[in-house]
Amino acid sequence: QVQLVESGGGLVQAGGSLRLSCAAAGTTFSRYTMGWFRQTSGKEREFVAAVSGSGGWTGYEDSVKGRFTLSRDVAKNTVYLQMNSLKPEDTAVYYCATGTSFSAWPPIRSSEYDYWGQGTQVTVSS
Repeated sequence: QVQLVESGGGLVQAGGSLRLSCAAAGTTFSRYTMGWFRQTSGKEREFVAAVSGSGGWTGYEDSVKGRFTLSRDVAKNTVYLQMNSLKPEDTAVYYCATGTSFSAWPPIRSSEYDYWGQGTQVTVSS
């Protein structure tokens, strides 16, 4: 059973930074694509970023390109989402997810992910 645990959320002023972490257990971490999604009340989960199992491929949603950076530490079974120049519209619950079979890159469809973390709240004040 794969378990994902997010951490690092919080309250930050616009223009600030946060680093989210997602620790994985119960899987051969390096084989799995890892993705981040976010969700606000009343809206569907939105793709943010993904990194391939090897770490060689990354993909980002257009609104976060140049501000967010996704990386993975295989030794620690952890992926990191570095978020800079945060905006109020980045406010959401952020989820990490993983899976092995995707129809396209970047893997933006939440339905194609097999396992999800519990989420961590990010709030950006103006």
